[in-house]
Amino acid sequence: MEQHGVSRRSMLGGAAAAGIGLAALGTASGEAAPDAGPKPQGRSMIGVPFEARQTVRVGIIGLGNRGAGMLPLFLAVPGVKITAVCDTRPATVENAVKVVRAAGQPEPARYGKTDRDYENLLRREDIDFVYIATPWEWHVPMAVSSMRNGKHVGVECPLAVTISELWELVDTSERTRRHCIQLENCCYGQNELRVLRMANAGLFGELLHGAGAYIHDLRELLFSDTYYANEWRRAWHTKLNADHYPTHGLGPIAAYMGVNRGDRMVRITSMATAALGLADYRKDHEEPGDSSWRERYVKGDTTMSMIQTEKGRLIRLQHNVSNPYPYSRLNQLAGTKGVFEDYPARVYLEPKSSGHKWGSFDEYKSYDHWLWKDIGPGPGGHGGMDYLMLYRTMQTIRLGLVPDIDVYDSAAWSAPVALSGESLKRNGMPMAFPDFTRGRWRESRSGLDSVKPV
Repeated sequence: MEQHGVSRRSMLGGAAAAGIGLAALGTASGEAAPDAGPKPQGRSMIGVPFEARQTVRVGIIGLGNRGAGMLPLFLAVPGVKITAVCDTRPATVENAVKVVRAAGQPEPARYGKTDRDYENLLRREDIDFVYIATPWEWHVPMAVSSMRNGKHVGVECPLAVTISELWELVDTSERTRRHCIQLENCCYGQNELRVLRMANAGLFGELLHGAGAYIHDLRELLFSDTYYANEWRRAWHTKLNADHYPTHGLGPIAAYMGVNRGDRMVRITSMATAALGLADYRKDHEEPGDSSWRERYVKGDTTMSMIQTEKGRLIRLQHNVSNPYPYSRLNQLAGTKGVFEDYPARVYLEPKSSGHKWGSFDEYKSYDHWLWKDIGPGPGGHGGMDYLMLYRTMQTIRLGLVPDIDVYDSAAWSAPVALSGESLKRNGMPMAFPDFTRGRWRESRSGLDSVKPV
């Protein structure tokens, strides 16, 4: 198990805390060796459809800002029934019950008397799909328990914060034959789906590079006494220097490039700025004696990562929630025939574009996905993409279709949390991406560019 004179034991030793597994230094050809992961414990979930059902019975765990905000969207989706809700705050649970009743549905069962009461919810036989919107450290135990109890599960981002946890989710999905999906992925936006269909139609030529990000000034919310329960999200800035939130930017770019569908992410290298923004905000806004003054922030304000794919394409990721900066997910794609850039949306595609003048993205409305043409934004959520994400997910369950996003996509999109953190510890050293598909990334198969069901 020697590789360039570095043993597997020594490599695992430096990465064990982050659950990295084999973070390869690169082969003689310059290609990073993927982590093959643990021995499979079940058959692949690639191409496995849901069991068709007329009504999808949903249990929700976590009713904070995100969970409570998604509840009305679930209730607006045809064929969805909320049968149980869970949160450790009684008032939050009661508010959710009122929302469900106001939508004309029966009163859902209540859970949350203890931190482990969600396990009682998961034992119910009237739940088909579990939605988890809790602090990050709870994602994996709740998702694993969901699948072991026979439920499909959708998890907020990130799916997990270590590579070993991501493998646990993949293995559990394969063993239990239950799907585990990253729910909140920004893949169902109108711009994102239009660019995906344009890329699949060859308008960008051969794809070369793209960029995605989560740039969102969260300082006020991070220091709020009420927005994040017990201010849990700010606490991550004191213990993990990494790209905390790669999925928003990476999901769409991975879809454009056919990651896990003919290409795969091979290696990542990351760098970060100093951690200054939160301390600076605290100085200007927090009273002396506030508990935040005991905190030391280690998460760099801006994290930038470069990812290379098997086909030689490049993906740039950026994360910043600690400085004044207009919201952006970047959402850029370039190929041999031109480029798309978002925020604001614009294109430069040959032969139509010339003279170094950007063209109008509106001219490509004919490439809009059928979800936007026929279903529309619905009651909203991230401009409508959240509703369409739920609509499509529930539709695939009701009709017994293969999900657009599977556990392998979800794991790959969250892997940069751990990998960027390990790369930063090693002064930007490239880290190998695990191949969660175990070699099946070469296969061409369906994804987000779905065909409208008859």
